[in-house]
Amino acid sequence: MLVIMAGIFWGTQGIFVNKLGETGFSAMDIAAIRVVGTGIIIFFVILAVKRELLRIQVRDIWIFAGSGLLSIIGFNCFYYMTIRLTSMSVAAVLLYISPAVVSVLSGILFREKMTLRKLIALISAFAGCFFVSGVLGGENTVTFQGVITGVGAGVAYALYSVFSSIGLKKGYHPVTVMTYTFLIGGAGILFLCRPAEIVAVSGKDGGLMLLETGFILISAVVPYFLYTVGLKYMEAGKAAIMASTEAIAATLFGNIFFHEKLTVHIILGILAVVFSIIVLNVNLQMRRKSVVQTEIQSNGS
Repeated sequence: MLVIMAGIFWGTQGIFVNKLGETGFSAMDIAAIRVVGTGIIIFFVILAVKRELLRIQVRDIWIFAGSGLLSIIGFNCFYYMTIRLTSMSVAAVLLYISPAVVSVLSGILFREKMTLRKLIALISAFAGCFFVSGVLGGENTVTFQGVITGVGAGVAYALYSVFSSIGLKKGYHPVTVMTYTFLIGGAGILFLCRPAEIVAVSGKDGGLMLLETGFILISAVVPYFLYTVGLKYMEAGKAAIMASTEAIAATLFGNIFFHEKLTVHIILGILAVVFSIIVLNVNLQMRRKSVVQTEIQSNGS
């Protein structure tokens, strides 16, 4: 449930990206607002509430550097470029090559098995995302540049699941992983954006600052926390598939705020993604029941 909720919150990104883009900010500038703002907020909250969560081993810096520099920066920049080049729905479907990437990398790094159930869910999620985007039977036109940036976003997005899982397996708290991911990512993205321009434009408009704050909290702080915590209770491959609810949310938000059409293909896509989530959840529920029954039998004997 936590991962599904994270996907819905992530689906709001296109709303903010389009609004902020109207002010003249580039995709890099918009990504910087989200990444730097999130890092600052999380850091000071943890510093005030539970500063021991900021302790890490120097030898593990590579984990947070990977999730921050490769995943967070890459995902934000490529995803926002894709939204601007195509649409919210097309960007969402291209983003969701990530479940396949996560499943492959998880099999290599964590020895997670590619079961028949997971494969069915993966195929269903992919089919659903393609229908939702309108790529199958729809009216959207995808440019080559849009495809390249979308694929880049999908690969970068997948890496967050991988690096986060490594950090969690080493015993780090989800908040610790998220904090250093955004701090390092925020430091790195400053070299790719226009910090002075962002500060100058934002400082003159209170409404714009409010929009940026909502962008940071709604599309980053809350969903990344939910997703990172969710990784503690399931395999990275399954989490990535379940988070594909972002594609549904992005399409619905696009329809509501930007009058993108809600067609039969979109409805079919929603049903396909929901089916993939049900397939995964049934498996999880059966596993929990099996564990409970085993414990009862053990206690009884």
